[in-house]
Amino acid sequence: MQKNAIAQKATSNELSFATASDGTSIAYRRSGRSGKQKVLLLHSLALDGTVWDGVADELDDDAEVIRIDCRGHGASGKPPGPYTVDLLAEDAADILALLGWEEVIVAGCSMGGCVAQAFAANHPKRTAALALIDTTAWYGPTALQDWDERAKKARADGFASMAQFQTTRWFGDAYRDRHPDIVQRYMTTFSGNDIDAYASTCKMMGTLDLRVASSTIKVPTAVIVGEEDYAAPLAMAKALHGLVEDSTLTILANARHLTPIECPGPIASEIRGLAARLKN
Repeated sequence: MQKNAIAQKATSNELSFATASDGTSIAYRRSGRSGKQKVLLLHSLALDGTVWDGVADELDDDAEVIRIDCRGHGASGKPPGPYTVDLLAEDAADILALLGWEEVIVAGCSMGGCVAQAFAANHPKRTAALALIDTTAWYGPTALQDWDERAKKARADGFASMAQFQTTRWFGDAYRDRHPDIVQRYMTTFSGNDIDAYASTCKMMGTLDLRVASSTIKVPTAVIVGEEDYAAPLAMAKALHGLVEDSTLTILANARHLTPIECPGPIASEIRGLAARLKN
């Protein structure tokens, strides 16, 4: 009985590494149960796959989960740019090919949601369903300037100069008060970013326009946004919901921009709901 139980576990949460098509090392964590619904989780800008730790724990008995450190982030390689969401989506596809995963539910938060849209548009047969969380298809007409200014500030003044801005942008007031240790952990990750990789990723976000690509997505999709999100606010979520034909829109009360951290239970529930739709 014990051997069977061990065999059913996908692997531990320890980092593994794969090599993307261009030779870049991509780090990932694999968890959950072999033979269950396969789920790919893509994180937000300037953080890493640990954004999804709480959600992965919630899904541990229901899914087999991969959490990637996107290129330029975490333990993955940080080659010179340019970066594009298509390139990051191909990194994910390379890992899935290595693992022999043919079709997955893809969930992405913020930047990861943009990569998820690109993955679904470029690999429709490999995308079973989508969860697009705290994200957008387009950041608007001033995006290039906005993201360029952010990268310039990080380069000129250091990541520490942006810590207060990011803390209040990412986490709701009540969450920050209740979980200062968790907030500090992610701010430490933010402060440890590679500035060149960060700048390349900011440029990627500034030039992003997935409105045409995302309008081609046909799989069941959950669009999810924090009620207090002003990084990718409700208007952007509604626009994304309007673009994706078979989508629902869920607004999480009293949550800000990183809902997989603030609200892992509801996010996991949305992913389970997508899995249930696939069985019907």
